[in-house]
Amino acid sequence: MPPPRKAIESRRSVLDQSKDWIDEMLRADLTAPPKQRHTNKRITDRLRDEYEFPVAYSTLNDYLRVRRPQVREEAERARMLTEGMVPQFHRPGEEAEVDFAEVWVRVDGKPLACQLFTLRLSYPGKAVHRVFSTSGQEAFMQGHVDAFRILGGIPTRHIRYDNLKPAVSQVCFGRSRVESQRWVAFRSHYGFDAFYCRPGVEGAHEKGGVEHEGGRFRRSHLVPVPEVDTLAELNEKIEQIEIAEDVRHIDNRPTSVGFDFDYEAPLLAPVPFEDFDIGLTLTPKVDKTSRIAVRQNKYSVPARFIGTNVRVSLRADEVWVFERNELVAATRVWQAVTASETSWTTTWRSCGTSPAPWSTPPVSPQPARADSSPRPTTRSGRRPSNPEDAPRAPGP
Repeated sequence: MPPPRKAIESRRSVLDQSKDWIDEMLRADLTAPPKQRHTNKRITDRLRDEYEFPVAYSTLNDYLRVRRPQVREEAERARMLTEGMVPQFHRPGEEAEVDFAEVWVRVDGKPLACQLFTLRLSYPGKAVHRVFSTSGQEAFMQGHVDAFRILGGIPTRHIRYDNLKPAVSQVCFGRSRVESQRWVAFRSHYGFDAFYCRPGVEGAHEKGGVEHEGGRFRRSHLVPVPEVDTLAELNEKIEQIEIAEDVRHIDNRPTSVGFDFDYEAPLLAPVPFEDFDIGLTLTPKVDKTSRIAVRQNKYSVPARFIGTNVRVSLRADEVWVFERNELVAATRVWQAVTASETSWTTTWRSCGTSPAPWSTPPVSPQPARADSSPRPTTRSGRRPSNPEDAPRAPGP
């Protein structure tokens, strides 16, 4: 019989001696700033200068292409084994969560990128949703006002937020935040405290309920893309959907959302009798085309205001124009457009007085001259003020 074949020994890589050094650099990159992590060339330079181990650049590339994802996966697996999660416990009537989610809506036949405002009560899981054209401060406050009205109360402890620009002007160390003045006045009027989550991924779990709720509602009720004439029509439909969702059960809870909310509703703080005026007051000047500029968009106003400043109240979805204390015009808010767009369209709502037309009035045609010959001019090219002074052709 022939002798048994020898076992084939795997060929050793030239990088075997340096693999520990390379892995150490890759693990250090996991906690380093994104713009200060090792590139393949930097690893090659360090191996040559610090460890006196020259290696071909192509050989190192082949190894890093496979090893870099492995190091990241090993670190993630170790983190999951060492870190634990404790389920959150919420007392009835104390907490809520707020967030925005992007949603597309076809308004009047045109696709429009909108923002879905969601306020979710932490104990029962009942949520109030509203679609706005923007996520500005006016829409942010209007969503709270609508939610407090529908729920019939306000959480007594706090409402959780991430660092939304309508509320936070500056993120400081830890939980400290510099809030905008109008947001502080709004919270003071309704009497609730704000809890701001940690920035980034570290604070995502602190309001995970509303993070999930925005996506769930969008997938369940806004697919396919809704087609409406106005956003107000869509919000009316959403309010009916929310009423029907009271029979929904969350996870494995034995009771429904509506049953838990009925238990929590008497524990909420009462809503103030007077609403907070969320409108932002501006005083733009009316240009010669009878338009005003509000946040990069132009809106038509009555022609009698040309050259004067008018008082404007910027709302969540509308722009109101006042003459003293009388509302003279109102139009829906338009999203910011690019500088290349020059065609503006505004749909006005009847407010007792008829606003000026959008387009410039047509110029009435001038009557034709009886003599179709051009008007006489002097040698300098100027038209004489007296026709008798015009030069005459020599006689025969």
